[in-house]
Amino acid sequence: MTQALVRHLAALRVELNDGTIEPYCGGVFAIFGHGNVAGLGEALWQNRAELPTYRAHNEQGMALAAIAYSKAQFRQRIMAVSTSIGPGATNLVTAAAVAHVNRLPVLLLPGDTFASRAPDPVLQQIESFQNGDWSANDTLRPVTRYFDRITRAEQILTALPRAISVMTDPANCGPVCLALPQDVQTHVFDCPEEFLQPKLVRFRRPPADERELCRVAKWLRTAKKPLIVVGGGVLYSQACQELRDFAETYGIPVAETHGGKSSLPWDHPLNAGGIGVDGGPAANALAADADVVLAIGTRLQDFTTGSHALFAKAKLLSLNVQSFDATKWHSAPMVADARVGLVQLKAAVGEWKAYAQWTEHSKALAASWVKRVTELTTHVPKNVLPYDAEVIGAVRDSLNDNHGDSGKKDVVVCAAGTLPAELHKLWRATSPGNYHVEYGFSCMGYEIAGALGAKMANPDHEVIVMVGDGSYMMMNSEIATSVLLGKKLIIVVLDNRGYGCINRLQNASGTPSFNNMLDDCVPEGGSSSQIDFAMHARSMGAHAVHVKDIAELKAAMVKARAATTTQAIVIGTTHTRVTADGGCWWEVAIPEVSERADVREAHQRYASAKVSQRP
Repeated sequence: MTQALVRHLAALRVELNDGTIEPYCGGVFAIFGHGNVAGLGEALWQNRAELPTYRAHNEQGMALAAIAYSKAQFRQRIMAVSTSIGPGATNLVTAAAVAHVNRLPVLLLPGDTFASRAPDPVLQQIESFQNGDWSANDTLRPVTRYFDRITRAEQILTALPRAISVMTDPANCGPVCLALPQDVQTHVFDCPEEFLQPKLVRFRRPPADERELCRVAKWLRTAKKPLIVVGGGVLYSQACQELRDFAETYGIPVAETHGGKSSLPWDHPLNAGGIGVDGGPAANALAADADVVLAIGTRLQDFTTGSHALFAKAKLLSLNVQSFDATKWHSAPMVADARVGLVQLKAAVGEWKAYAQWTEHSKALAASWVKRVTELTTHVPKNVLPYDAEVIGAVRDSLNDNHGDSGKKDVVVCAAGTLPAELHKLWRATSPGNYHVEYGFSCMGYEIAGALGAKMANPDHEVIVMVGDGSYMMMNSEIATSVLLGKKLIIVVLDNRGYGCINRLQNASGTPSFNNMLDDCVPEGGSSSQIDFAMHARSMGAHAVHVKDIAELKAAMVKARAATTTQAIVIGTTHTRVTADGGCWWEVAIPEVSERADVREAHQRYASAKVSQRP
């Protein structure tokens, strides 16, 4: 059975958006155990020339790398992931959730207990007292788009094509799981020859319904002060040129979500920058004043919408391939592929334009923000610890000296903490995919593993990881994998000695610093945490240095770019300074009752802000 599975994957080809033909599956990450080594492992060995197998060091890490590979390939290609039946399988749950939230495909192939149940309970088997057919893999059901357990060998003939159809569906794309009982993996069956010669995969581009198209076009033509909010769907559809043409034709400013950042070059006159809780002042000011918002390919999560208060007074139009997203918050939906939908909408709107004063005002705000970003990222005060903006500037500009273009082949990878907020505002993406930040699930630990996947997808790009000490400690083992596979990364570790982002949120909610910064967490009899991140990275094969200031960071980045193996640069930073420009309200519930006056005051501010939410 697993021979058939592997040969089908190895033979499967996909027609990319540019017309080229490539293998659909870029390889299989595997950590072998007794649940997959004898069956699937043998099949992978037999077909190692056609379908490469990659050894990793952590199941969650390798799944995150596989997910990042697909993100970097704009969802056009995948990787598969194989684990054993117990902890290996449950280690996939967090990664599957990342893929589920971010609408990214990955093929999960965990081993499973014996379908025959003859040797039950086997090593690592979870026994349910209520359900005899449950195993550890059932934890993956809520976080996958498609789940199947192969209890007979011939079931692979229908299950694998169904899984692939989900991963290649533009609306339902996401993680799939085929749980593989270890005995069924080894069973023989008569496999049709056509299964081993699968048809070419071509992606669908569904057009809009005529009635929805007319309605959205009608609403847009009524707008005086429209704003476009772009999400990851623009990149996945590879609709960047269509977006640019649409914005320029009608004079509409564009605001970027994390997922949509890099859809327009950073210096395009209509690019107002990041929007939302961690957005810049230009985009947020436009959002607050807009009368119509056209959301394209975005899930409209609360960081984008300011918990539905940022553009609550605007008419919301939503172009999205997934109806679940297109109909959120009473929007006028237009369910369609982003590229096709933009072409249709442009034809339907016709000769209309946004008010000229609005377009010029938008360009002025965008230009002012570009100038301010340069100030924030290049002015470095003396005799104080740097903060994230100053580190970003040094890293971003290490390719050149014009404080602008971060390079068409630079990819920055990040996921959680303060850094995504600063990058959303301050990183300057030149071309699609330059900005690779996982902020749908905001998964600490994604950074280094995700960078590995991004590098495997784009080996000629310089992949730069920006990671805080907290996320580094959560998952760092794929440094060793990057060295093992010869996939060079540049890892910049910003050490602010704790969870600085959440500490600030805690303080803003009225509570003193507690259980976040390392120095606040030392109990009686304990000792202050002293972690040498550079030494740790060196122990896994990276070349690593600790730099004392921004000047040394710039010099280290030059050397890191010239190197051929994974590099780690560690710099101490402060959690007390952040970029104050921009931002908007975000709903974080504050206790209604507290002995602390600071908490009660915070609750009053919270209650006052809630009245501006979209009903």
